[in-house]
Amino acid sequence: MDPVTISAAIGVASTAFNGIKKAFAAGRDLESMSQDLSRWMGAVSDVDAVHKSANNPTMVRKLLGGGSIEQEAIQAFTAKKKLEEQRYELQQFIKFSHGTAAWDDLLRMEGQIRKRRQKEIYDKKIFREKVIGYVALTVVLIVGLGVLVLFTATLMGVDQGKFG
Repeated sequence: MDPVTISAAIGVASTAFNGIKKAFAAGRDLESMSQDLSRWMGAVSDVDAVHKSANNPTMVRKLLGGGSIEQEAIQAFTAKKKLEEQRYELQQFIKFSHGTAAWDDLLRMEGQIRKRRQKEIYDKKIFREKVIGYVALTVVLIVGLGVLVLFTATLMGVDQGKFG
């Protein structure tokens, strides 16, 4: 996930969170907020995945990412802190209006969303990056070996007087 996507995830989370706050202010129940809660939790999961990915980049991202890895890590950290503030506020809303059991139920739901997104999105992305890395490494090795063979053949030809 690139920095633009981090911004998009924060945008989704903030929009959903504002919808949740308005719903609480209007006295709506949790069931009517489920879509906003689900979108907010998905965005939180995306930002967490970016934060983990920035802290442990793949070989391809290290080679091709350059300075953007550090930028992405800072953006993910900042986004994570903002989402922690939203989480605390959401926790207070839910515990105050529906009790601690409702907050615990919400945390269970969030865990399920994270597991589903891990399987559907993040694992596929990591696999794709690993495949790209292995393919790139194989190509580099084949080209390097070819250059070495060509160089060796050229040197042997020069030694035998064939090239000059």
